[in-house]
Amino acid sequence: MITTQELLHARRQAAGMIREAGIHITDKEADGIEVVDFGLSRLEKEGVQVLTLVQTDRISVKVLALFPNQTEPEHWHPPVGSDPGKEETVRVISGTMYFYLPGENTFKEGFLVKGKEHCYTMRHELVMRPGDQVTLAPGVKHWFQARNEGVVMYSFSTIARDVMDQFTDKAIVRTTKVVEK
Repeated sequence: MITTQELLHARRQAAGMIREAGIHITDKEADGIEVVDFGLSRLEKEGVQVLTLVQTDRISVKVLALFPNQTEPEHWHPPVGSDPGKEETVRVISGTMYFYLPGENTFKEGFLVKGKEHCYTMRHELVMRPGDQVTLAPGVKHWFQARNEGVVMYSFSTIARDVMDQFTDKAIVRTTKVVEK
Protein backbone atom coordinates (compact mmCIF):
# COMPACT_ATOMS: atom_id res chain seq x y z
CA MET A 1 0.00 0.00 0.00
CA ILE A 2 1.27 3.48 -0.90
CA THR A 3 -0.10 6.98 -0.41
CA THR A 4 -1.26 9.22 -3.22
CA GLN A 5 1.75 11.45 -2.51
CA GLU A 6 4.13 8.45 -2.83
CA LEU A 7 2.43 7.43 -6.08
CA LEU A 8 2.79 10.89 -7.64
CA HIS A 9 6.40 11.24 -6.48
CA ALA A 10 7.31 7.80 -7.87
CA ARG A 11 5.66 8.60 -11.22
CA ARG A 12 7.59 11.88 -11.51
CA GLN A 13 10.86 10.19 -10.59
CA ALA A 14 10.30 7.31 -13.05
CA ALA A 15 9.28 9.68 -15.85
CA GLY A 16 12.45 11.70 -15.24
CA MET A 17 14.60 8.58 -15.40
CA ILE A 18 12.91 7.40 -18.61
CA ARG A 19 13.36 10.78 -20.27
CA GLU A 20 16.99 10.99 -19.08
CA ALA A 21 17.54 7.59 -20.72
CA GLY A 22 16.59 9.20 -24.05
CA ILE A 23 13.05 7.89 -24.42
CA HIS A 24 10.53 10.57 -25.35
CA ILE A 25 7.28 10.15 -23.44
CA THR A 26 4.28 12.45 -23.31
CA ASP A 27 2.95 13.97 -20.11
CA LYS A 28 -0.11 11.73 -20.47
CA GLU A 29 2.12 8.66 -20.60
CA ALA A 30 4.09 9.91 -17.57
CA ASP A 31 0.82 10.31 -15.66
CA GLY A 32 -0.06 6.69 -16.51
CA ILE A 33 3.10 5.06 -15.15
CA GLU A 34 2.09 2.16 -12.94
CA VAL A 35 3.79 2.21 -9.55
CA VAL A 36 4.00 -1.33 -8.16
CA ASP A 37 4.80 -1.93 -4.48
CA PHE A 38 3.66 -5.59 -4.56
CA GLY A 39 1.46 -4.92 -1.52
CA LEU A 40 4.57 -4.74 0.66
CA SER A 41 4.52 -0.98 1.42
CA ARG A 42 8.31 -0.85 0.87
CA LEU A 43 8.44 0.74 -2.57
CA GLU A 44 11.99 2.04 -2.14
CA LYS A 45 13.21 -1.52 -1.47
CA GLU A 46 10.87 -3.81 -3.43
CA GLY A 47 8.95 -2.38 -6.35
CA VAL A 48 9.00 -1.34 -9.99
CA GLN A 49 7.60 1.47 -12.11
CA VAL A 50 6.02 0.40 -15.41
CA LEU A 51 5.10 2.41 -18.50
CA THR A 52 3.08 0.31 -20.91
CA LEU A 53 3.65 1.40 -24.52
CA VAL A 54 1.80 -1.43 -26.29
CA GLN A 55 -0.57 -4.07 -24.90
CA THR A 56 -2.56 -6.26 -27.29
CA ASP A 57 -3.89 -9.80 -27.12
CA ARG A 58 -0.55 -11.00 -28.56
CA ILE A 59 2.29 -8.63 -27.58
CA SER A 60 3.39 -6.22 -24.90
CA VAL A 61 6.04 -3.48 -24.90
CA LYS A 62 6.88 -1.77 -21.63
CA VAL A 63 9.51 0.50 -20.17
CA LEU A 64 10.48 -0.40 -16.60
CA ALA A 65 12.28 1.90 -14.20
CA LEU A 66 13.93 0.72 -11.01
CA PHE A 67 14.97 3.35 -8.52
CA PRO A 68 18.43 3.18 -6.94
CA ASN A 69 18.79 -0.08 -4.97
CA GLN A 70 15.21 -1.12 -5.77
CA THR A 71 14.50 -4.81 -6.39
CA GLU A 72 11.72 -6.44 -8.39
CA PRO A 73 10.88 -9.58 -6.37
CA GLU A 74 11.48 -13.11 -7.60
CA HIS A 75 8.65 -14.24 -9.85
CA TRP A 76 7.71 -16.28 -12.90
CA HIS A 77 5.11 -16.12 -15.65
CA PRO A 78 2.91 -19.24 -15.38
CA PRO A 79 0.78 -20.92 -18.05
CA VAL A 80 -2.71 -19.52 -18.53
CA GLY A 81 -5.14 -21.96 -20.09
CA SER A 82 -3.54 -23.31 -23.28
CA ASP A 83 -0.98 -20.46 -23.34
CA PRO A 84 2.43 -21.60 -21.96
CA GLY A 85 2.96 -18.23 -20.23
CA LYS A 86 4.73 -15.01 -21.07
CA GLU A 87 7.98 -15.14 -23.02
CA GLU A 88 9.96 -11.97 -22.31
CA THR A 89 13.06 -10.15 -23.50
CA VAL A 90 14.48 -7.50 -21.18
CA ARG A 91 16.96 -4.96 -22.63
CA VAL A 92 18.83 -2.42 -20.50
CA ILE A 93 18.68 1.19 -21.70
CA SER A 94 20.47 3.00 -18.88
CA GLY A 95 22.12 2.08 -15.60
CA THR A 96 23.37 -1.30 -14.42
CA MET A 97 20.99 -4.13 -13.62
CA TYR A 98 21.69 -7.31 -11.67
CA PHE A 99 19.51 -10.06 -13.10
CA TYR A 100 19.05 -13.46 -11.42
CA LEU A 101 17.84 -16.72 -12.92
CA PRO A 102 18.36 -20.48 -12.59
CA GLY A 103 21.90 -21.79 -12.94
CA GLU A 104 25.20 -21.96 -11.11
CA ASN A 105 25.36 -19.73 -8.03
CA THR A 106 27.44 -16.77 -9.17
CA PHE A 107 25.86 -14.24 -6.78
CA LYS A 108 28.45 -11.53 -6.13
CA GLU A 109 27.49 -7.96 -7.06
CA GLY A 110 23.89 -7.66 -5.89
CA PHE A 111 22.32 -7.89 -2.48
CA LEU A 112 19.47 -9.81 -0.91
CA VAL A 113 16.66 -7.73 0.52
CA LYS A 114 17.15 -7.76 4.28
CA GLY A 115 14.72 -10.08 6.04
CA LYS A 116 13.61 -11.58 2.71
CA GLU A 117 16.65 -13.71 1.88
CA HIS A 118 14.45 -16.85 1.63
CA CYS A 119 12.34 -15.17 -1.08
CA TYR A 120 15.26 -14.78 -3.48
CA THR A 121 16.28 -18.30 -4.47
CA MET A 122 17.71 -17.69 -7.96
CA ARG A 123 21.41 -16.86 -7.56
CA HIS A 124 22.84 -17.08 -11.10
CA GLU A 125 23.84 -13.45 -11.64
CA LEU A 126 24.00 -11.53 -14.90
CA VAL A 127 25.46 -8.02 -14.69
CA MET A 128 23.66 -6.11 -17.43
CA ARG A 129 24.54 -2.70 -18.85
CA PRO A 130 23.03 -0.60 -21.65
CA GLY A 131 22.56 -2.72 -24.76
CA ASP A 132 22.59 -6.03 -22.87
CA GLN A 133 19.50 -8.19 -23.03
CA VAL A 134 18.18 -11.52 -21.85
CA THR A 135 15.26 -13.61 -23.13
CA LEU A 136 13.25 -15.71 -20.71
CA ALA A 137 11.16 -18.71 -21.62
CA PRO A 138 7.73 -18.99 -19.99
CA GLY A 139 7.83 -20.16 -16.38
CA VAL A 140 11.48 -19.26 -15.65
CA LYS A 141 11.95 -17.86 -12.13
CA HIS A 142 13.81 -14.56 -12.10
CA TRP A 143 14.34 -11.32 -10.22
CA PHE A 144 16.38 -8.20 -10.78
CA GLN A 145 17.63 -5.08 -9.09
CA ALA A 146 19.26 -1.73 -9.68
CA ARG A 147 22.17 -0.31 -7.81
CA ASN A 148 23.05 3.28 -6.97
CA GLU A 149 22.12 4.94 -10.28
CA GLY A 150 18.87 3.06 -10.90
CA VAL A 151 18.05 1.37 -14.19
CA VAL A 152 15.70 1.82 -17.14
CA MET A 153 14.90 -1.13 -19.39
CA TYR A 154 12.57 -2.32 -22.12
CA SER A 155 10.40 -5.39 -21.69
CA PHE A 156 9.25 -6.97 -24.96
CA SER A 157 6.96 -9.94 -24.48
CA THR A 158 4.09 -12.04 -25.58
CA ILE A 159 0.83 -11.06 -23.90
CA ALA A 160 1.42 -9.80 -20.38
CA ARG A 161 -0.93 -10.88 -17.62
CA ASP A 162 1.00 -9.31 -14.76
CA VAL A 163 -1.73 -9.90 -12.17
CA MET A 164 -1.27 -13.64 -12.76
CA ASP A 165 2.49 -13.65 -12.15
CA GLN A 166 3.55 -15.98 -9.35
CA PHE A 167 5.97 -14.93 -6.59
CA THR A 168 8.27 -16.81 -4.24
CA ASP A 169 7.25 -14.34 -1.50
CA LYS A 170 3.70 -15.43 -0.67
CA ALA A 171 2.99 -12.04 0.99
CA ILE A 172 3.05 -10.31 -2.41
CA VAL A 173 -0.10 -8.90 -3.96
CA ARG A 174 0.43 -7.72 -7.56
CA THR A 175 -2.18 -4.94 -7.47
CA THR A 176 -1.02 -1.74 -5.76
CA LYS A 177 -3.44 -0.20 -3.29
CA VAL A 178 -3.29 3.61 -3.01
CA VAL A 179 -4.58 5.32 0.13
CA GLU A 180 -5.08 8.95 1.11
CA LYS A 181 -3.05 10.33 4.03
